Amino acid sequence: MQNANLLDAPAAEKLLRSHGIYPTPQRLSIARVLFARHQHVTAEQLHDKLKNNDITMSIATVYNAVNLFVEKDLLKEIFVDNGKTYFDSNNTHHHHCYNVDSGELIDVTDQLASHIDFSLLPEGTRVESVDIVVRVTNQ
Repeated sequence: MQNANLLDAPAAEKLLRSHGIYPTPQRLSIARVLFARHQHVTAEQLHDKLKNNDITMSIATVYNAVNLFVEKDLLKEIFVDNGKTYFDSNNTHHHHCYNVDSGELIDVTDQLASHIDFSLLPEGTRVESVDIVVRVTNQ
């Protein structure tokens, strides 16, 4: 029976290989949890999700894998605060809203970037990418 919280193993292996990542058992397990749906997780949250699916590995292995996934453009790394990094399984271009009080990170519309005046960029430069994280607090 297929666990709804896990991407099936052949799909996970295909995904990893398509990004030039050798599918070790640990990487496959992480990919199955991480890419079952679009989500924003810290490495610690991902480690907990693995445990909840009866998958045991060290937090160092989780960090090594997610850093490799970022390096290979399979995963997006979102810096929201000093010492707080989320990993986004949706690696398409989009922006985020981070609730400082709840720690929740959500996707927001790309229309945010349309209000930036790119004519103010230093001469001889071009925009490589725009990553917006709007930080909010509860009222």
